[in-house]
Amino acid sequence: CGFQRVGWNDWIVAPPGYHAFYCHGDCPFPLADHMNPTNHAIVQTLVNSVNANIPKACCVPTELSAISMLYLDENEKVVLKNYQEMVVEG
Repeated sequence: CGFQRVGWNDWIVAPPGYHAFYCHGDCPFPLADHMNPTNHAIVQTLVNSVNANIPKACCVPTELSAISMLYLDENEKVVLKNYQEMVVEG
């Protein structure tokens, strides 16, 4: 996503944008260990298996990484900041 698309290009100097990525999709029953399910996801999946009116557990990020950004502060000074948990890695 480019920062110009959301109107932030007047204060973000660099990068011009970044790819945040995202997780999507249902988690099938039974949940596999490699999915790193939370206890809530396990219970939600079990309840869904006996009552289809209860939604399935869904995919959420389990690993996020940071990006570095240059931006203009309130005094028009360029600042370098590392923003944590901005990019979905897994």
